[in-house]
Amino acid sequence: MNVHGKDYEVDNVTGRNHEGPMANLPVRRLTATSIIGDPVQNEEGESLGTIDNLMINVVSGGIDYAVLEFGSFLGLGGKLFAIPFTKLYLDADRECFVLDRDRDSFKSMPGFDKSHWPATNDHSYYNDVNSYWGDTIAPV
Repeated sequence: MNVHGKDYEVDNVTGRNHEGPMANLPVRRLTATSIIGDPVQNEEGESLGTIDNLMINVVSGGIDYAVLEFGSFLGLGGKLFAIPFTKLYLDADRECFVLDRDRDSFKSMPGFDKSHWPATNDHSYYNDVNSYWGDTIAPV
């Protein structure tokens, strides 16, 4: 189906987050528990960590951020990063989510310690995240 110059039948096979009523087919919905713990890789297949948690917007009902655990070994060490969920896409063949970043980008990315989460309704951290990613997720 070609709509406004987009071939959704081809796009939907990739699992990427696209707009439109046919977005992400064949995968349309996943449980939170099936996403938490999933590996995240970059386009080159390099491991970037795992999804530690999801930040749900209770007003819109959508997932604003995936919390990515990066740099830990056997659950120790590492740092957490709020990644806008729209920046991830599911690669069903590799059984992981993909983020278009390299490992070095985490040096400049706003993150936080596992034992010191930012207040979930404190907009200052998420404003930094949104500025980094160039997103405009509304603070509701």
